[in-house]
Amino acid sequence: MRIHNTVASAFLTLAMFVACLGNSASAQNPQNLVAGVGPVISNLAWANWTSMNRISGGSLLASSPNTRFYLGFTAGISADIANMVVYTTQRGLPVITAVTPVTLNGVSNPTITLTDVCNYTISASAPCIVGLDPTAISLSPLNDYYLAVYFTNDSNNNILGVAKQQWPTSSLVGSDVVGDHTHRQVGDFVPLGNQNGAPHLLMYVMNQ
Repeated sequence: MRIHNTVASAFLTLAMFVACLGNSASAQNPQNLVAGVGPVISNLAWANWTSMNRISGGSLLASSPNTRFYLGFTAGISADIANMVVYTTQRGLPVITAVTPVTLNGVSNPTITLTDVCNYTISASAPCIVGLDPTAISLSPLNDYYLAVYFTNDSNNNILGVAKQQWPTSSLVGSDVVGDHTHRQVGDFVPLGNQNGAPHLLMYVMNQ
């Protein structure tokens, strides 16, 4: 099934993702829970790769009962995702203590048709930003969180580009692992992969 998601224009996106600092996040006030990425470059070819991005509890700017992840795409026709989860660990430790499904329009394996979602030519300077469904998880300073997204091994994902932070403006930490690493269980270790440090795919972590 093809999933179509509504995304704001590039100008509305910039306005929406301005950081609003505070002690808590309200439903009326869109708020970054951690510092988002700034300018991005394109990171290409994601067939049969898992994108991993760590959200450190030590970098939280605000609290919220829900967490919404925003993904950035810079090239391609569609993003074919096989599964999405969040792994929770104790802060600074690699052992998984909880696994939380992440969805878009109610499913964890969406196909995001980028040409339908964003009605402009996407690029590193104008990424297509897709907001996933709010996830019922409240981020805690005591934990670290890893958003894991596995891209199906197909031709669409071979030409897929995702946003990668160009300058070190965010506390998010990215890595990538070949194969599907979205089915680990409580007690397993979080996959490490290529620890390049710069977050990719994940651009913002917000309360809504």
